[in-house]
Amino acid sequence: MSLESQIFDALKGLVANRVFPDVAPDAALPYVTYQQVGGEAINFTDGAVPDRSNARIQINVWAATRADASRIGAEVEIAIRGAGALQPTVLSARVALYDDATKARGTMQDFSLWY
Repeated sequence: MSLESQIFDALKGLVANRVFPDVAPDAALPYVTYQQVGGEAINFTDGAVPDRSNARIQINVWAATRADASRIGAEVEIAIRGAGALQPTVLSARVALYDDATKARGTMQDFSLWY
Protein backbone atom coordinates (compact mmCIF):
# COMPACT_ATOMS: atom_id res chain seq x y z
CA MET A 1 0.00 0.00 0.00
CA SER A 2 1.40 3.41 -0.94
CA LEU A 3 2.16 6.14 1.57
CA GLU A 4 -0.54 8.30 0.00
CA SER A 5 -3.22 5.62 0.34
CA GLN A 6 -2.26 4.98 3.97
CA ILE A 7 -2.56 8.69 4.79
CA PHE A 8 -5.91 8.86 2.98
CA ASP A 9 -7.22 5.79 4.81
CA ALA A 10 -6.16 7.20 8.20
CA LEU A 11 -7.84 10.58 7.64
CA LYS A 12 -10.78 10.11 5.27
CA GLY A 13 -13.35 9.56 8.01
CA LEU A 14 -12.58 12.93 9.60
CA VAL A 15 -13.57 15.05 6.59
CA ALA A 16 -15.93 12.93 4.45
CA ASN A 17 -13.10 11.66 2.18
CA ARG A 18 -11.87 15.22 1.41
CA VAL A 19 -8.15 14.40 1.84
CA PHE A 20 -5.89 15.65 -0.96
CA PRO A 21 -2.18 15.52 -1.76
CA ASP A 22 -0.52 18.94 -2.18
CA VAL A 23 -3.55 21.18 -2.84
CA ALA A 24 -7.31 20.72 -2.79
CA PRO A 25 -9.53 21.16 -5.79
CA ASP A 26 -12.60 23.32 -5.23
CA ALA A 27 -13.70 21.30 -2.23
CA ALA A 28 -16.23 22.08 0.45
CA LEU A 29 -14.86 22.83 3.90
CA PRO A 30 -13.59 21.12 5.94
CA TYR A 31 -10.82 19.30 4.11
CA VAL A 32 -7.26 18.08 4.65
CA THR A 33 -4.21 18.51 2.45
CA TYR A 34 -0.82 16.90 2.92
CA GLN A 35 2.57 17.05 1.28
CA GLN A 36 6.01 15.62 1.78
CA VAL A 37 8.36 18.32 3.06
CA GLY A 38 11.49 16.21 3.55
CA GLY A 39 12.38 13.13 5.48
CA GLU A 40 15.27 11.17 6.91
CA ALA A 41 17.67 9.73 4.35
CA ILE A 42 18.92 6.22 4.96
CA ASN A 43 22.40 5.36 3.73
CA PHE A 44 24.27 2.08 4.12
CA THR A 45 28.05 2.07 3.80
CA ASP A 46 27.96 -1.11 1.71
CA GLY A 47 25.75 0.54 -0.94
CA ALA A 48 22.69 -1.55 -0.11
CA VAL A 49 19.31 -0.04 -0.93
CA PRO A 50 17.01 0.35 2.10
CA ASP A 51 13.70 -1.51 2.01
CA ARG A 52 11.84 1.37 3.70
CA SER A 53 11.69 5.12 3.30
CA ASN A 54 10.98 7.99 5.65
CA ALA A 55 8.88 11.04 4.88
CA ARG A 56 8.29 14.22 6.79
CA ILE A 57 4.65 14.90 6.01
CA GLN A 58 2.98 18.25 6.62
CA ILE A 59 -0.76 17.89 7.18
CA ASN A 60 -3.01 20.91 6.86
CA VAL A 61 -6.63 21.14 7.98
CA TRP A 62 -8.93 23.78 6.49
CA ALA A 63 -12.32 24.65 7.99
CA ALA A 64 -14.82 27.48 8.21
CA THR A 65 -14.14 28.26 11.88
CA ARG A 66 -11.16 28.23 14.23
CA ALA A 67 -13.00 25.81 16.52
CA ASP A 68 -13.58 23.32 13.69
CA ALA A 69 -10.00 23.63 12.42
CA SER A 70 -8.61 23.07 15.91
CA ARG A 71 -10.90 20.11 16.63
CA ILE A 72 -10.17 18.39 13.32
CA GLY A 73 -6.45 19.14 13.71
CA ALA A 74 -6.48 17.32 17.05
CA GLU A 75 -8.38 14.42 15.45
CA VAL A 76 -5.78 14.25 12.66
CA GLU A 77 -3.00 13.90 15.23
CA ILE A 78 -4.86 11.09 16.99
CA ALA A 79 -5.55 9.32 13.68
CA ILE A 80 -1.93 9.56 12.50
CA ARG A 81 -0.64 8.37 15.89
CA GLY A 82 -2.93 5.36 15.46
CA ALA A 83 -1.56 4.46 12.01
CA GLY A 84 0.91 1.96 13.47
CA ALA A 85 2.17 0.61 10.14
CA LEU A 86 3.63 4.06 9.40
CA GLN A 87 5.58 4.15 12.70
CA PRO A 88 4.46 7.76 13.20
CA THR A 89 6.35 10.35 15.19
CA VAL A 90 4.80 13.76 15.84
CA LEU A 91 7.46 16.33 14.94
CA SER A 92 5.70 19.57 15.80
CA ALA A 93 2.72 21.01 17.56
CA ARG A 94 -0.10 22.39 15.43
CA VAL A 95 0.28 25.88 13.99
CA ALA A 96 -2.83 28.01 13.40
CA LEU A 97 -3.37 29.20 9.83
CA TYR A 98 -5.63 31.68 8.09
CA ASP A 99 -6.17 32.05 4.35
CA ASP A 100 -7.15 35.60 3.49
CA ALA A 101 -8.44 34.72 0.02
CA THR A 102 -10.90 32.05 1.21
CA LYS A 103 -11.36 33.25 4.82
CA ALA A 104 -10.71 29.65 5.90
CA ARG A 105 -9.09 28.80 9.20
CA GLY A 106 -6.56 26.01 9.40
CA THR A 107 -3.92 24.06 11.22
CA MET A 108 -0.55 22.73 10.07
CA GLN A 109 1.43 19.93 11.71
CA ASP A 110 4.44 17.80 10.72
CA PHE A 111 4.84 14.04 11.19
CA SER A 112 7.61 11.55 10.47
CA LEU A 113 6.22 8.47 8.71
CA TRP A 114 7.94 5.26 7.55
CA TYR A 115 6.72 3.33 4.55
